[in-house]
Amino acid sequence: MKKDIHPEYYPEARVVCGCGNSFVTGATQQMIKTDICSACHPFFTGEQRIVDTAGQVERYMRRLEKREEMGKPVAAASEPVEEEEGAAPKAKRRSRKKESKQ
Repeated sequence: MKKDIHPEYYPEARVVCGCGNSFVTGATQQMIKTDICSACHPFFTGEQRIVDTAGQVERYMRRLEKREEMGKPVAAASEPVEEEEGAAPKAKRRSRKKESKQ
C-alpha cells in the first residue's frame, strides 16, 4: 500500500438516524447522519408507509387535485375527429425501414 493516500479509518464510528436510533460501525468518518435505518425503513419493519423524499409525494398529490378541479381535459381530447365530406382520406405513412428493405 502507498503511504499517505488512504483516509483515516475509525473503527468505532457512530451512525445516527433521524428516527433516533444509533449504532457503531467502522467508517472513514467519525459521525454519520442518515434519514432512514433498518429500525425505521418500511422494508425491515413490515409496515406500509410512503417515504417522502423532498416533497415529491405532496407535489404529486397537489397535481392530482388540480387535474380533478379542472375536469378531465385528457378524455375530451381522445374523442374521434370527423373528416369533411369532400376531403381526401389521409394517406398512411410507411416507416423508412420498410422503404429501405424494398
